[in-house]
Amino acid sequence: MPATVFVLNGPNLNLLGLREPDIYGSDTLDDIAGMLEDRARDLDLQIDLRQSNHEGHLVDWLHEAQAEGAKAVLLNAGAFTHTSIALHDAIKAVKTPVIEVHLSNPHTREDFRHISYVGRAARGTVAGFGATSYLVALEAAARI
Repeated sequence: MPATVFVLNGPNLNLLGLREPDIYGSDTLDDIAGMLEDRARDLDLQIDLRQSNHEGHLVDWLHEAQAEGAKAVLLNAGAFTHTSIALHDAIKAVKTPVIEVHLSNPHTREDFRHISYVGRAARGTVAGFGATSYLVALEAAARI
């Protein structure tokens, strides 16, 4: 049975492809899921991709990833990246490695996006490569 990598997506990521494509690209979350599933097969991994606009769901899913023995979590927490002490604490509470993922590069954007509570707790961060950020993060997860 291949190891599982959880891919957790936060608020507004259900609107990918429609929301500010000049910043986030034209790929939808379904497009990204397909790319990840294709690459995961090559890496002998399986993907469990989820999205929620609710912070508590992301916290619960981080706990679930550990309980189910996931190999890693790729987390694009969206705006919660910059606000959520709860996600920071959940990442620190689980032993499952968490890789922070961003489509855009937050450091080239508004000042409030320069602080990442997720990044302060995550194993590493991949940002600025559009949908390819997820693939780079998956490659990293395969090697952890």
